[in-house]
Amino acid sequence: MKIALMDSGIGLLAAAAAVHRLRPDADLVVASDPDGMPWGPRTPEDITEHALAVARAAAAYRPDALIIGCNTATVHALDAIRAELEPGIPVIGTVPAIKPAAAAGGPFAIWATPATTGSPYQRGLIRDFAGGVAVTEVPCPGLADALESADDAAIDAAVAAAAALTPPEARTVVLGCTHYELVAERIRTALRQPADPRPLSLLGSAEAVAAQALRRAGAAPAPAADPVSHLTVLLSGRRSATLTAPALAYAEGRLLAAMRPEPEYAAVHEGLPRR
Repeated sequence: MKIALMDSGIGLLAAAAAVHRLRPDADLVVASDPDGMPWGPRTPEDITEHALAVARAAAAYRPDALIIGCNTATVHALDAIRAELEPGIPVIGTVPAIKPAAAAGGPFAIWATPATTGSPYQRGLIRDFAGGVAVTEVPCPGLADALESADDAAIDAAVAAAAALTPPEARTVVLGCTHYELVAERIRTALRQPADPRPLSLLGSAEAVAAQALRRAGAAPAPAADPVSHLTVLLSGRRSATLTAPALAYAEGRLLAAMRPEPEYAAVHEGLPRR
């Protein structure tokens, strides 16, 4: 079995690691677009163009399912990617965990990029799934960029700034950008209130997306005593022997890097749009 994941950068690592934990015998294809990132400031049409190119590069390796490990790409390109690849390759988008956060009943916060915070997309999810629940939208300027470059000082500064904007009564926080799951424990530490015994719940999307991808691929989670699985890395359509250096700064990246490199070279789609 083979599962592909795509994003502009390393936000896909959390979902890729979740797939690997659920099915350590599954081969993975991780496809990003360092030549075209970041996608967020681009027009919806441009985001779709880049996302389609990355999806085509991953699809050339004939995966059993494709995960769009990016909220922005899901919003703008999910329909176009599904129209091109399904039903041959099931495509799974990523949506912030607003629905389960609202189901918990208490007030909660959503950490997201400034572009997503207050957007019609996020406000629509709040309206549809969190009516009657107190929700605080917390913009996190610079956090995704800091994570993308593994800049520890910038990460800590951005996390501290977002934590200061998070109401203390919100003991559930939705991580509305896939990058943020890479530093979940650092976020938890920043939000910890020693005088408040209530547990803090951080809700990401990686585990749910990974489980959905396996379901769509017709597989179930299964432990393996001695799994043999392979990793294929695509950077703007080009085959790479390793993950990028920033990816290896995170536990999820190091977990994937321990996989064997894919021995077989498949045809890779060329011609990704550049900056």
